[in-house]
Amino acid sequence: MLPMSNVSPSPGTPMAASPLTRACLEIDEYAAGLGWDKPARLFALVDTARLKKQEPRLASQLGLDTDDAGQSSLTPIEQDTVPSGTPLDKFLGTIAWPDAVVGCALTVERLMLPPSAEASVPEGLSDKQLAKWVAGHPERQEVRITVAVLRDGSRESAVRLREKDSSTEVLTGGGLVPGLAEALAATFV
Repeated sequence: MLPMSNVSPSPGTPMAASPLTRACLEIDEYAAGLGWDKPARLFALVDTARLKKQEPRLASQLGLDTDDAGQSSLTPIEQDTVPSGTPLDKFLGTIAWPDAVVGCALTVERLMLPPSAEASVPEGLSDKQLAKWVAGHPERQEVRITVAVLRDGSRESAVRLREKDSSTEVLTGGGLVPGLAEALAATFV
């Protein structure tokens, strides 16, 4: 594994949420604490109990050595920086995870348009031209997207609007960002 850093559980994470949802929201809260205009971040998701048993020193470094009943069963471990000059799809195509990694997650900032704006997108634009067009659109929204997937195919997403930058305003759902979820799932093939 690459160098790691701690992602501590968020006190506002819903208790009724699945372990994958909790991990996704913990990563979203961690990214929110770093502020906006940050590069993409990649996380390995590991089974917390297995980590504590097989790597007690690392678990201790990450603050997982207590028997906290509210602790998530998945521990996000941040990986090295995602290369800024490489397209995300190409970068994800280079990743292979060891067996100890049960899932992964990525957080990335993007501009999005509401569905009502889709009809006005000019045809035939290159990726660069489309990005420029979206950046100039009056209805654009800056968002931070966190997508998490497990080896078993489970998926979760968290979307945070910059204009509503609050943990109570984060939208979650397994199918919110299907393309990115597919790309992350392909890292386990």
